[in-house]
Amino acid sequence: MSFNRLDHPMMASGRRSMGSLLRLFLFFSFFCSLFGGGAPDDLASDRAALIAFSAAVSGVTRRWNVSDPSPCAWYGVTCASNRVTELRLPGSYLLGRIPSGTLANLTALRALSLRYNLLSGSLPPDFAALANLRYLYLQNNRLSGGIPAAVFSLRELVRLNLAGNSLDGGIPVAFNNLTGLSTLLLDHNRLSGAIPDLRLLGLLQFNVSFNQLNGSIPARLRGLPASSFEGNSLCGRPLAPCLGEGSPSPAPSPWIASNNVDSSGKKKLSAGAIAGIAIGSAIGFLVLVLLLVLCCRKREKDEAGPKAGEMMQPEAEMALRGKREAADNVAGPPQVAALPAAVAGGASGSARKLVFIGKVQGIYDLDDLLRASAEVLGKGTAGTTYKAMLEMGMVVTVKRLRDVNVPEKEFRERMEAIGAMDHPNLVALQAYYHSKDEKLLVHELVPNGSLSSILHGSKVSGRTPLDWETRLEIALGAARGIEFIHLQGSGLTHGNIKSSNIILSKSNEARVSDFGLSSLGSTPMPNQRAASYRAPEVTDVRKVSQKADVYSFGVLLMELLTGKPPTQALHNEDGVDLPRWVQSVVREKWSSEVFDHELLRHQNVEEMMQLLQLAIDCAVQFPENRPSMSEVVARIEGIRSNSSMTNQQQGGTAFGD
Repeated sequence: MSFNRLDHPMMASGRRSMGSLLRLFLFFSFFCSLFGGGAPDDLASDRAALIAFSAAVSGVTRRWNVSDPSPCAWYGVTCASNRVTELRLPGSYLLGRIPSGTLANLTALRALSLRYNLLSGSLPPDFAALANLRYLYLQNNRLSGGIPAAVFSLRELVRLNLAGNSLDGGIPVAFNNLTGLSTLLLDHNRLSGAIPDLRLLGLLQFNVSFNQLNGSIPARLRGLPASSFEGNSLCGRPLAPCLGEGSPSPAPSPWIASNNVDSSGKKKLSAGAIAGIAIGSAIGFLVLVLLLVLCCRKREKDEAGPKAGEMMQPEAEMALRGKREAADNVAGPPQVAALPAAVAGGASGSARKLVFIGKVQGIYDLDDLLRASAEVLGKGTAGTTYKAMLEMGMVVTVKRLRDVNVPEKEFRERMEAIGAMDHPNLVALQAYYHSKDEKLLVHELVPNGSLSSILHGSKVSGRTPLDWETRLEIALGAARGIEFIHLQGSGLTHGNIKSSNIILSKSNEARVSDFGLSSLGSTPMPNQRAASYRAPEVTDVRKVSQKADVYSFGVLLMELLTGKPPTQALHNEDGVDLPRWVQSVVREKWSSEVFDHELLRHQNVEEMMQLLQLAIDCAVQFPENRPSMSEVVARIEGIRSNSSMTNQQQGGTAFGD
């Protein structure tokens, strides 16, 4: 009798047992991977990455409850499918560098917003691992070096904002790798060189303004607005044409096109046309010779110097200047000014030159400035300010100082010190001009006008009201700029803080202007408008302490919150000033009356009251009781963090930046 082991009943039973065990094992493995394996390990990895990031950069992330095993409830963190997909920490006082092995481990991240912080250095190379990242907002930090190479590996990027940093070097052509990019903002950095030919078909927003770029704007980008390129040495549409570029040649006459063709189909010229060309060439040659003779005579005359009696008489120039400055005092729309007539009398011969400071070096000269079309922007304590459009398409502001009463050497040293102050919240000094009769300062143009004009302009003129978030950002930007000035030395001050010296960009970012100029004047007392910002201990505007700057900033905060100019007489026939009125309102506990009506629709009342209390603390009578500007910055940053949390709780944040 044969014996087949496979047919043995015991073996068949064993096969059934093994099959059952295998099915049980597979089910158990699937169960573990679903509920106890892969996904929690990924979320745990995300949590560890966030904790490591928090330890490196501090800020609001220190409030995270790290004892919670899930980071999805932490401030600024959004999860989906048990992964961290969004990290939004704008204005959270994050300080330091982003180290490797932290954010790059958030491999499911789709949106990262770290704008308006104090992050420095560059992105670590392992950022290239964020293959799913679509939105990256790093504007207004302190990033330096070239544009991070890791960015060009993020093939899913749709929006990239690196504006307002200190990035240098060229704009890499590797941006063409990011074929889905629709927004690329690189403005207000230190980028140099030419703009590469970017072949990004879906690009809708592009801005490289206020860098150090030069050359011709690529043809693919010439349909963008001029504001995308201003503040550089660029040419080509939409800016001024490049050298050698002109209007296209007119189309040939239909009669010539139909009649001047021989039997072979080639064009030929008639005898009359040939004669006309010959005569025109002869006339052109004679005109050229005449121009050369005139140029040679002019050069000989210039080299020989002016004859006696040919110099401009100062009396005539002063009379012209007096009429113009009188016109500057009249309120009304911006006036067109003849800037050349304003300065030509004070500059002659080899002394006619601008002294350039900082990142803009010699891309225009004084003659370019004198040929510019100019518009009066306003007249302040330091002098009259003009908006000048240079022939090359660049727009700058020119301030004509008055009553300067310091020696030339001290003036030049002061300008060098002011020009060395490089900060995103300061209006950069590009160049200056000094002569016996004229002192000019040339600054970058910040396009949106002053806080004073926007805050107190006509509310029926179609202007956009300043909401709470915008005013808070303006307060923080101005505070950071003033803090930077104070940190440059124990005795350095702004000296003339007021809303007309806070200039706003198109995105309403605050830039502080006119710093360091008050000590140049010969008048010890301020005018009435400037006096409303002055600390009570200031008796000479040429000697303003840092704590006096803090007082002026406190008045500025009150103006920002109340919408009322400090010079306005309020609720009292004797004209109670703004600080005393605000203090009386808070003391009598009818605080809702203090805020501008445009702010009353917002729900951030607690944060508004915190900023109002900071304003009161800054404007106390005794200087030693006022906070430092560094303390002011820290408190505003804390208020902004609380405000962001309040907004998030009331309805979340938008998916944009």
